[in-house]
Amino acid sequence: MSRYRGPCFKKIRQLGALPGLTTKSPKERKDTDKDRKKDQRPWEEPIYRIRLHEKQKLRFHYGLTERQLLKYVRIAGKAKGPTGQVLLQLLEMRLDNILFRLGMAPTIPGARQLVNHRHILVNGRIVDIPSYRCKPQDTITVKDRGKSKVLIQNSIDSSPHKKLPAHLTLNPVDYKGLVNQIIDRKWVGLEINEFRVVEYYSRQA
Repeated sequence: MSRYRGPCFKKIRQLGALPGLTTKSPKERKDTDKDRKKDQRPWEEPIYRIRLHEKQKLRFHYGLTERQLLKYVRIAGKAKGPTGQVLLQLLEMRLDNILFRLGMAPTIPGARQLVNHRHILVNGRIVDIPSYRCKPQDTITVKDRGKSKVLIQNSIDSSPHKKLPAHLTLNPVDYKGLVNQIIDRKWVGLEINEFRVVEYYSRQA
């Protein structure tokens, strides 16, 4: 299954907030009498649907194909520690996500484009692979070209000044980011039940 390139609002309505997918928010829909009656039904959501919902949320937020996400789940399953937590760490330490969390790109697809177009350097070397796994003490900088710096500056200026996660440091003057450590679970940028994702894939085996 290829990477999703359809309407963002459609996925947000289905799955909830996906900050990595888009900066826009869908308009609030007014509840009708039919919706209110539907919500009042004594209906319990099937566990499979809950697992699928969490899996889809993870996939669309980080912009992964089904095959890519399955690969990460398998890697996490072989690593030490809780599979769900390791899975989130693997996804959060991707270069495209690091750029997004630093505010150097408005979305993860935008960060992926910066990397693909060779605007980004890691430890002084150009990296054009969005899935590159960053490590503690990696330094992320921008190619010394006017166009590259303009793109990053526009993103930094337009992005809300949120508190950076503890594992990252940004020097906006020098367009320089630093990975301090492996991300802690509480700093993950998505509300997700990763255990349901692991359960989903364990049932597929």
